[in-house]
Amino acid sequence: MSLFRPLSLALAAGVALAACATPPQETAPPADAAAAPEFAQAPPPPAMDAPAPEETPMTCDPAPGQWAVGQIADEALVAKVRADTHSDRVRVIRPGMAVTMDWREDRLNLEVDADNRVLTVRCG
Repeated sequence: MSLFRPLSLALAAGVALAACATPPQETAPPADAAAAPEFAQAPPPPAMDAPAPEETPMTCDPAPGQWAVGQIADEALVAKVRADTHSDRVRVIRPGMAVTMDWREDRLNLEVDADNRVLTVRCG
């Protein structure tokens, strides 16, 4: 019989007994705990059934941004098209750039050419 088997059994028994041990007791705060900020009570967590605040989701509408086709996509133009299309996000897609194919109704996609001219204004 190997020496490792009894040793591993003893180790497993020790771990099992340690899991059953009584956790250490917390110390009571001092008598003047109300004055001490480190012992101040935290506010209760919000109720789980409370309704979330109503927010109007931003939804992209590409029609108002079609004026940008043929324009140079600088920072000001991108911000204006984002505002005009009511988009929450903007993605400028350059030639050969890898992009995700996930659909986002709040995202504006501006496809540009090598000269940074806007080719298409679309959502997704």
